[in-house]
Amino acid sequence: MSETPEFIQFNDFLKLDLRVGTVTQAEAHPNADKLIVLQVDLGAEQRQLIAGLRGYYEPEALVGKQIIFVTNLAPRMMRGMESKGMLLAAVTEDQSEVIFLTPERAIAPGTRVS
Repeated sequence: MSETPEFIQFNDFLKLDLRVGTVTQAEAHPNADKLIVLQVDLGAEQRQLIAGLRGYYEPEALVGKQIIFVTNLAPRMMRGMESKGMLLAAVTEDQSEVIFLTPERAIAPGTRVS
């Protein structure tokens, strides 16, 4: 990454609600070539998230994965479907792979990340 990111204050970071979620269902978005619709167990609730993962993952390969999610983003419509959060991932420099931020071992869905 060549750009220097803008600094934020620690209190701004504390505003993020990062949680472990377990993908319970995943399917190709019916109206988009690059999107996958995920159903995620966040412990106290189930949530739908939309992610641009097609081309990197088959939907069925995501079921059962535990991933770190930002859970307090404002909901967003993506090609006619609502997404209520964002998964955290890194993309390789050549953009050939997406690698999820995951817990080191299995942990209860909904566990807060700090």
